[in-house]
Amino acid sequence: MKKLTLTTLVIVFVSLVNIATAQTLHDILKKHFETVGQEKLMAAKNIYLKAKVNKMGMDIPMEMKVKRPDKFSIIMEVQGQKVTQVFDGEKGWIVAPGLATGPQELTGDMLEQVKQQPETLLEGDLYNYEQKGSTAEFLGKVNVNGSEAYRIKLTTKEGNEWEFFINANTYLIDKANATITSGDQSVNVEEQMSNYDTIDGITIPLKIVQNSPIGNTTIIIEDIRFDENFDDSIFMKPAQ
Repeated sequence: MKKLTLTTLVIVFVSLVNIATAQTLHDILKKHFETVGQEKLMAAKNIYLKAKVNKMGMDIPMEMKVKRPDKFSIIMEVQGQKVTQVFDGEKGWIVAPGLATGPQELTGDMLEQVKQQPETLLEGDLYNYEQKGSTAEFLGKVNVNGSEAYRIKLTTKEGNEWEFFINANTYLIDKANATITSGDQSVNVEEQMSNYDTIDGITIPLKIVQNSPIGNTTIIIEDIRFDENFDDSIFMKPAQ
């Protein structure tokens, strides 16, 4: 009888801890979504973004267009030559000087990566994570750059792992760490977000610094607009 009582108490205790943790995670994410203007972001039909990317000492102009629900286009100018990558909702393609003549269809991991971009940019990874097949857990508070932050681990259905560090005062993401698996290889990436600004009720970081095994990248957003009119023709694959 004592054993049964002890077991019951353990089950009740674990259940209460799980409920409390889930409630904490829910409350943190709710406050985060309110702070960044998630509802307004979800109402935006598309996003236009212009940025400068600094990599290996080079400043690379970048222009991105995203149209709900699943169209994506990015153009980067590298040493005077344009590199274009597009997902039209079904297929992805790339045009890159030196790669091949004309547009080349994306397959495998490259296709999967570009396919995920519209949803990530229009919603973020944490929003509706359960509906996307991901799991999340609250791992407590940690210190990030001298400030307390909530540490939240997100595991996607593909098996990729993210750790988001949400500032305990501002409820904005200060940092994110990712372990991205491609084939039989895993790559660790760290992102630092700063210079937040609110545009049309949506709060975004205007500076993102990415650190990875292949080097450091700094992205400075110069212009961002919501609900620009994009014709679907810009996402169509051009003739060979």
